[in-house]
Amino acid sequence: MSATGDSPISPPSRHRRRLLVATIVGAAILLIAALGLAQWATQHGRAQADVEARQNARAHASLLESELQKFRLLPRVLSEFPDVRLALSRRGNPAVERLDRELAQLAERTDAAVIYVIDTGGTTIAASNWDKATSFIGQNYRFRPYFRGAMAKGEAELFALGTVSGRPGLFLARRVDDGDRPLGVIVVKVEFDKLEAKWADSGATTLVTDAAGIVIMTSAPAWRFRSYDALPPATRARLKATRSYGEAALDPLAIRRSGGDLRIEQRDGATIYRAFAEPVSLPGSQLRLLQPAQPARDSANATARVIFLVLLILVGAAIVTLLRLVERQALRQAAHAALEGEVAARTRDLRNANSELKQAAERQAEADRRYRAAREELAQASRLGSIGQITAGVAHEINQPIAAIRSFAENSLRYLERDQTAKAGDNLAAIVELTERIGAITGELRNFARRAPASLGPVPLQSAIDGTLLLVGDRLRAQGIALDIQINNPAACVYADRVRLEQVLVNLLQNAADALHATPEPRVELRAQGTDPQIIDICDNGPGVPADLLPQLFTPFVTGRPDGLGLGLAIASDIMTEFGGSLTLIASPLGGAGFRLTLRTA
Repeated sequence: MSATGDSPISPPSRHRRRLLVATIVGAAILLIAALGLAQWATQHGRAQADVEARQNARAHASLLESELQKFRLLPRVLSEFPDVRLALSRRGNPAVERLDRELAQLAERTDAAVIYVIDTGGTTIAASNWDKATSFIGQNYRFRPYFRGAMAKGEAELFALGTVSGRPGLFLARRVDDGDRPLGVIVVKVEFDKLEAKWADSGATTLVTDAAGIVIMTSAPAWRFRSYDALPPATRARLKATRSYGEAALDPLAIRRSGGDLRIEQRDGATIYRAFAEPVSLPGSQLRLLQPAQPARDSANATARVIFLVLLILVGAAIVTLLRLVERQALRQAAHAALEGEVAARTRDLRNANSELKQAAERQAEADRRYRAAREELAQASRLGSIGQITAGVAHEINQPIAAIRSFAENSLRYLERDQTAKAGDNLAAIVELTERIGAITGELRNFARRAPASLGPVPLQSAIDGTLLLVGDRLRAQGIALDIQINNPAACVYADRVRLEQVLVNLLQNAADALHATPEPRVELRAQGTDPQIIDICDNGPGVPADLLPQLFTPFVTGRPDGLGLGLAIASDIMTEFGGSLTLIASPLGGAGFRLTLRTA
């Protein structure tokens, strides 16, 4: 018989079908997740490699521009050097012999490969390598494009292979004039071995291509003087005629492009790169950085595998839970069937004989006991079917403060979902502060790096000093220098150009920092006082200016540092003169060196 009050129980076959359907759905979810994660890993790996390529390219281009700006100043200054003019105007004069030694000293101090002077006929008359077997003296470079360009236009640049040394480098040439009459050309050759070694430390491959696409600088020496793309025959013939790259074959790199990836075949196999190009100030040239894509892809694949593992555990746990439920339902059905059988047997016994009533009651009690025991076993089985949960967190940090901004933004989203607007507002305020700080620094650096100065006019003194501290404040703090700033009239304006005024202040503060390296308890004072003119004093407690440098302190190429070029104070003095003011040396109240800027009030 059946009990009319019992709830219906599903057949075992229905539960097995549910278990089968759940298993199939779980497998489908895992398959879709695997495909989606594989696609995500590919896209994320490419995006990460692109970010690294862009950051490295800009950093490497900045290093190159710094080197170029350092050396481009030399030909301009040397073209006004008296001994250069004297040697070109009077051949055989002792000035030539003196000039050889001066050029050798200057080349050693500036790390220039060689500095040499060429007359109007193309013949070298003085050179920094005058005493070496590879001396340029007597060599004729009339055929060189940099000589012809400098004679025709006043200055020229060329990256080429040295005809005597056989070493590649950048030739910076400038014409030397006597009024309207050209006297010759001063040439500075720069080699970039140290810069290329720094590039090689990044793990990426950096190369600079000229206007024809020839690799002229690279962190991979085997790629030098190969073309980034196949060269037209006319271009190849023209380059051969100029002998810019010697006997180099100018073969193209084995590059295959696919979906933004660059696949380059090399002796040790093929490598896949993500490329980013950054313009540089060499005529027609570009800096190309090839970032290996495999490390970023490996990282993205590892992240995808962790996510897939977590999903696999969750799906498996769900299937195991369903299996336990099916087993519990089967036990319930078996117990229910057994109970119905016992009840039916006892009913039949009651109908057969009234004498067996007691025995039937006992059997009924036994059946009840067994039913309760079965029910307890089912409860125990349920307790044994508990599920463990595994969580895995995937974190990927990037450099501050971008990492902090991202974290604040993600937390803000969660707070907004929970209607916790106050906490989200705090995070957004922190993000604003971080972005304002980043914007202030990058804006100041961008203004400081402007190529062309603005016209002279009123410049707020407080603003110029604040901008200067954004540029050099970190260095002073890192060196432990105590900086005391006193501005009598913060609202004062001076007649100047802000960028160049900051250049003077930065130069003086950096000189003070250099002088204080070995000074215990280093201090620097910056005081702005006066009305018209406005006076700014920058003083330190360092060793001061050597006595032998005082008569020619503001003369070019005069310096007290063994690695200094000796142009900073000379340029600063010229800028102050252009402002209608002056830069002078004063006695420092701290016992070291002191400099005074005198500026007109605007």
